Amino acid sequence: MLCSRFLTRSDQPDRPVLVFLHGLLGSGADWLDCAQWLQAYPCIGLDLPGHGGSRAVVCHSLDEAAGQVRDTLIQHQLAARPLVLAGYSLGARIAMHGVANGLFAPLNIRLLAVEGGHFGLTSKQEQMVRWRQDCRWARRFRREPVGTVLADWYQQPVFASLNHVQKQSMFNCRSDNLGAGVAAMLLATSLARQAYLADALKSQHVPLHYFYGGHDSKFSRMANDSRVPASCIADAGHNAHKEQPQAFAMALRRQLNQSLEMIL
Repeated sequence: MLCSRFLTRSDQPDRPVLVFLHGLLGSGADWLDCAQWLQAYPCIGLDLPGHGGSRAVVCHSLDEAAGQVRDTLIQHQLAARPLVLAGYSLGARIAMHGVANGLFAPLNIRLLAVEGGHFGLTSKQEQMVRWRQDCRWARRFRREPVGTVLADWYQQPVFASLNHVQKQSMFNCRSDNLGAGVAAMLLATSLARQAYLADALKSQHVPLHYFYGGHDSKFSRMANDSRVPASCIADAGHNAHKEQPQAFAMALRRQLNQSLEMIL
């Protein structure tokens, strides 16, 4: 069972429960600032395997990660409640993989909210390049102090929109990760091991809405190319819910309001 925390509670039992999945190196607490603007809904953040309170939990594949999310929610007696599954980056890919492959039954998922999630690589060459890249990062996380690796991790182009203060904040809250656990999760859920999911997701009964930062050119292009319903979060990069928590929450709430009849 994954470690979980209720970020907000609601006394309205008919409200859908918002379930948040974080990105690599994060934890369920990453969503706390965002959840403060969603007080009308019960919000729960899960710590994925190898992270936060779940750092001792082992995971070997995307299938297993999705199964651990499902089993945790069932143990919280949430199987019968309408659920909104929201994930960022790694969390988004786990959520998409689970929905696309029917791994979340018998959960009652009514909306899939994806933030900066990669739909998957379409060529063997791309997959090979990504696997080598992830292996290099995993080797560093195993062998070097986490702080040393993070200093380079946040120099990657996808984090270019973060200013110095934001990068320092991310560095500080990520430095207590265990390198071996991060490395194991990175390889178990590598993008190189993920199928291309966009087409499969469109054939599912669970509606999908994509969120991306206005400064995140890579993922804004991906959202537009996939032609799924999408919302742009202004003045934010890849990690929009951390950079602009109120704006992200308002965008998610607008989507919930538009879908309220369907969800309830």
